[in-house]
Amino acid sequence: MLKLFSIVLLVLSSVPAFAARDEIEGPVSAKIIRIIDGDTLLVAATPWPQQTMEVYVRIRGIDAPEIHSKCAEVRKAALEARVALEQMISGAANIQLREIAGDKYFGRILANVTFADGRNPAQYLLSEGKVRAYDGGRKPQVVCADE
Repeated sequence: MLKLFSIVLLVLSSVPAFAARDEIEGPVSAKIIRIIDGDTLLVAATPWPQQTMEVYVRIRGIDAPEIHSKCAEVRKAALEARVALEQMISGAANIQLREIAGDKYFGRILANVTFADGRNPAQYLLSEGKVRAYDGGRKPQVVCADE
């Protein structure tokens, strides 16, 4: 279901003055609904008082292995990244979104994510070796040992 936040980003991205790199500074409060994978969350964001919408959030600065990879070792690493994120989130469903921008995939936003206590899931997952740093460019080719 297309929510207001996605509509706002879509409309703004169609305005010539709003380039792909333009961002909404935030913070925007959000509650985690579900962890999709090691770098994507489904949240209920509250950008304005009494306005809540569901939106998928890609955590800025990281890339997790793909859960739907054809490679068994990549799928295993993807599940490990998701479990690490789940463990970090355990009991802390509220987050803040900052530097919010449209993602290259429709229906998802890109944002810096932090918990109320200041913890940063991107930094945590990088330090644990569960994800790699990612700046939005071309991803390196994955070589699968089991092919």
